[in-house]
Amino acid sequence: MLSPVVTVSIFQKQPDPKGFSAGQVIFEEGQPGNEMYGIIEGKVDIVVNGKVVETIETGEVFGVGVLVGVENRTYTAVAKVDTKLGFLDEKKFLFAVQETPVFALKVMKSHSERLSRLYRLL
Repeated sequence: MLSPVVTVSIFQKQPDPKGFSAGQVIFEEGQPGNEMYGIIEGKVDIVVNGKVVETIETGEVFGVGVLVGVENRTYTAVAKVDTKLGFLDEKKFLFAVQETPVFALKVMKSHSERLSRLYRLL
């Protein structure tokens, strides 16, 4: 599987990374979206119904659902510490997959594992 270093390098290639302060909401459950995120530096809490269900770190991806057919965000993402994120819209995601095909597998694996964990909590 793709290493966190390679994932970070894919997101570092994108212009204008976004910085979030500790405690800042990145997006909220139910909001529409058109980009996924990769953690270049920091940690992000995944929150469902007001409860932190997972903390992800540098090299991980999140917010993928909106690029693969999910209409709205299914959880809230909050910066746990000061965090720097790269982002990909659909066009940039397809380019990254073309450039590094195994990236698609990492994204699918991350998305399906997160969904499985969330369903077990319900």
